[in-house]
Amino acid sequence: MRHQVRPSDEELWSSIAAGDEVAFGRLFDRYSRPIYNHAFRLTGSWSTAEDVTQATFLVAWRRRHDARLVDGSALPWLLVVATNAVRSEWRSARRWLALLRRLPGERYADGDLADEVVARLDDERRMTEVLSVVGRLPPAEREAVALCLWSGVSYPDAAAVLGISE
Repeated sequence: MRHQVRPSDEELWSSIAAGDEVAFGRLFDRYSRPIYNHAFRLTGSWSTAEDVTQATFLVAWRRRHDARLVDGSALPWLLVVATNAVRSEWRSARRWLALLRRLPGERYADGDLADEVVARLDDERRMTEVLSVVGRLPPAEREAVALCLWSGVSYPDAAAVLGISE
């Protein structure tokens, strides 16, 4: 049986920069879950986390020539892209809510909620509580919490990607 060697992020990114979609798929498979979890921890919303994950990898493909790997890893760069996507999502949501407030309201009948939906809402409620506490930290500390504690990025890698000292 032949043992298959897993390509490094640097090898994948070199292929991605050359337009290799299969290599990009491998990178997506490798990092979509950590990006999704990071986005959920920042937003407290499963559906927004899905949108942010998609946006992150869309930006990664479009900016495949500009990516900065940190110690050979694409994850810190992708996490910063995801954080920026969350900020864009918040700006869009604020504009959308402002528009909705100007429109006459509609009422919808309450439907039955599946157990999964209830569990997701409970997760979102708890994450909102966590975010309210983390939100009181200075911005640099919030980003450090998101990168190091929630997404498992090492302190040196987080410092490098944030452009700060460890």
